[in-house]
Amino acid sequence: MLKYHMRGYSGYGVQYSPFFDHRLAVASGSNFGLVGNGKLYILDIDNQGRMLKSKSFLTQDGLFDVAWNELHENQVLVAQGDGSLRLFDTLLNEYPIAIFQEHEKEVLSCNWNLLNKHLFVSSSWDGSIKIWTPARNTSMATLIPKSMKRENTLTPHRDVPMSNQRQHNSLSKNKSCIYQAQFSPHDPNAIMSCSGNSYVTLFDLRQPSSSGQYSFLAHGGMETLTCDYNKYRPYIVATGGVDNMIKIWDLRMVRKMSMHSRQPMSVNEVSGHDLAVRKVSWSPHHSDMFLSTSYDMTCKVWQDVSTDGRRPTGKTNSVDPAKGCRFVFPHHSEFVFGADWSMWGQPGYIASTAWDGDVCVWYAFSR
Repeated sequence: MLKYHMRGYSGYGVQYSPFFDHRLAVASGSNFGLVGNGKLYILDIDNQGRMLKSKSFLTQDGLFDVAWNELHENQVLVAQGDGSLRLFDTLLNEYPIAIFQEHEKEVLSCNWNLLNKHLFVSSSWDGSIKIWTPARNTSMATLIPKSMKRENTLTPHRDVPMSNQRQHNSLSKNKSCIYQAQFSPHDPNAIMSCSGNSYVTLFDLRQPSSSGQYSFLAHGGMETLTCDYNKYRPYIVATGGVDNMIKIWDLRMVRKMSMHSRQPMSVNEVSGHDLAVRKVSWSPHHSDMFLSTSYDMTCKVWQDVSTDGRRPTGKTNSVDPAKGCRFVFPHHSEFVFGADWSMWGQPGYIASTAWDGDVCVWYAFSR
């Protein structure tokens, strides 16, 4: 295991560079990201196996997410607590090369399009999703999930500490928060988002915003904090929520049942965390493996036993003695917010970051 400690800062997001196998970007905030400055760290792993800071950028507000520019090896995008996104060049010092300021509240996620690499997406506490291009400082489109107008079937009873503004202290204000939005790795026009009102929404940018979306209730009325597309099965997605559950969905079934105004059922469920699930991410190397991070201070790697890699098995993780858990990383001492699979070298390397200020790189499979 490799570790770097960000003195005075808590980690929120981490991502491996798509260009260099030894480089990571980390988004962080002081005072647990609740108030004060943020800092973007660029970390390099040297030939002696040490993780060292090669560059950092101080910001006036906390940073909640990070994404590398898929077209430029030195550019990194961050989501900031003042409602802005900022693009930094790692060859320059101090100041961003571009600022994108339209959101009215904290920007909680940013994600670069892996297919149409001129676009990126952001989501915010203000209940909106915006599509951007680095070539202009105004957004190309704003998406509002129709599910924001719906009433939940259950009243959530657990809160999640994320905001640095007092007006967000009440749980009812969390319902409009869009915790994450991301482009599909299979379709450059498809976007998925998850919200504090428990809904997951799928958008098709080729259609008008009113008709090009459909939603489903993912976690029984409790906040859905994270979502991710399977890298090999275009119709499979995973979600995680405040109910401590990870759920796997087949979008073909979801869309069919949504058309008939019926609540879809997940094809698999994993109940392996003691507190809310903050991040889920499918492996870039295996169609049936994914990782999760949680407020219970652990990262876990899971196998989806509902598939054998080629076809559905009809099983769920509840039949597995370990519930499908293949590895537990217990070395963080605070809430674990961010994690990312390495695309480089031997499959199984993961970087994680948490409120304890540590950035860890570890191997998830037995050697």
